[in-house]
Amino acid sequence: MEAISKESFTGLELFTVILPVEFGKAADVLLSKVKEIDPEIIITFGQAEGRKALTPEKIAINLDSARIPDNAGELRVNKVIIEKGADGYFSTLPIEKMVEAVKECGLESEISLSAGAFLCNHIFYHLQHKLLESGVKSGFVHLPLVNEQITQYPNQPSWALKDLVQGVKAAILSTL
Repeated sequence: MEAISKESFTGLELFTVILPVEFGKAADVLLSKVKEIDPEIIITFGQAEGRKALTPEKIAINLDSARIPDNAGELRVNKVIIEKGADGYFSTLPIEKMVEAVKECGLESEISLSAGAFLCNHIFYHLQHKLLESGVKSGFVHLPLVNEQITQYPNQPSWALKDLVQGVKAAILSTL
């Protein structure tokens, strides 16, 4: 996200925050930032190994169930995120427009129906729960790995950083 924070956007003030990859902290950091800046649109991003396209997520589910522990060593399996929360919350972003905008740049994009059950879904669910009926457009987008990560994740799809920045910028601008 450092690369996108250096981009200029006409008519848009962009704020970025890098969240800790920890179940116990990520949502609190995100929601604190949301309260601080009171944005009209919130797009959260995360990487997903194996994704070959920029994929806006359609729904967040009320479940943490990871195959690996977070960066604090916590492993959550079949754990409800918010006890009295809905089973799921839909993105309020114009995800179809986002996909089309990315494709117009000649890049791959498609809607995804699952943000998984690790930290990406966790923050997506908390965000949608908190903003329910607020009128704030919000959601989550999964990104492919960048080429520089190929040595760490061999045989996984990846994008050039410049293409990823172009796709993210197009997705952001399509929400205005």
